[in-house]
Amino acid sequence: MIVRPRRLRANAIIRDTVAETILSKSMFVYPYFVVHGTNVKHEIGAMPGVFHFSVDMLLKDVEELLKLGINKVLLFGVGEAKDEKGLSSCSHNSIVPIAVAALRKQFGSNIYIITDICLCAYTTHGHCGVLENNYVVNDETLPILANMALSHAKAGADMVAPSDMMDGRVGAIRKILDGNDLFETALMSYSVKYASAYYGPFREAADSAPQSGDRKQYQMDYRNSNEAMREAMIDEQEGADIVMVKPALAYLDIIHRVKQNTNLPVACYNVSGEYSMVKAAVAAGYVDEQKIVMENMYAFVRAGASIIITYHCKEILERGWMI
Repeated sequence: MIVRPRRLRANAIIRDTVAETILSKSMFVYPYFVVHGTNVKHEIGAMPGVFHFSVDMLLKDVEELLKLGINKVLLFGVGEAKDEKGLSSCSHNSIVPIAVAALRKQFGSNIYIITDICLCAYTTHGHCGVLENNYVVNDETLPILANMALSHAKAGADMVAPSDMMDGRVGAIRKILDGNDLFETALMSYSVKYASAYYGPFREAADSAPQSGDRKQYQMDYRNSNEAMREAMIDEQEGADIVMVKPALAYLDIIHRVKQNTNLPVACYNVSGEYSMVKAAVAAGYVDEQKIVMENMYAFVRAGASIIITYHCKEILERGWMI
């Protein structure tokens, strides 16, 4: 007897009926790069279709985003004053708290605001923490990160997302938030963030390239997967509400392993290099954009992610790519 699994692939109706993986627009988070000024909407050269926005232009773009059904944003601040310790990151006058307050005033509870917590865009040296003798010192960095998170939460952020990979930062942030009665501010940790070559275009977008050395002394070694489980479990114990794997495409095995080892929601970040590689291949005529983007999205969900941070999500819905 021939076993015939193809019966359930015969046409689109039956394929949709038995599909094991469901992708929903509720899973999407759209990242924004926010700058000071007015009437600024400047395309980032390395990331076609992605822009720097001033707050006034951000409000207009988010209004269109909400019409598409995407109601979660992740904010990165660009163009702040830089110093050795990144202290401008803690100011209530920095661009992220200003943007958060403006979004909250205009859209109220219709928008869910997540903010990135890291010092790389605020330090003169471009590293994610305080640098001493060419080494990023961990414990001296924690209070700055915690105060940065506090300023964002006070401005109205729903969730803060530390991406620095310092040890103990989840606990330090949770402690300062709770100490200021911000119990309801959620925390999504970049728990498993690898020292990856896929971040290249982001460093142009965020003006955050390290001036010397690399980030391997604090971001994870891509040869390791057991260590990823340890990092995720530590963050869960310290009070993270969501754990994230970054990058996504080259780390589907890690997403899957994390999902198997936690009861928390698992997010993944479809990063700038992954996005720009697709855009370059499309421009060269090598791939069909819709097909490759959607194949990637389903791979993330199939691996175990229930939250996808991606620069593609706006065009997915604008162009009607959802299956």
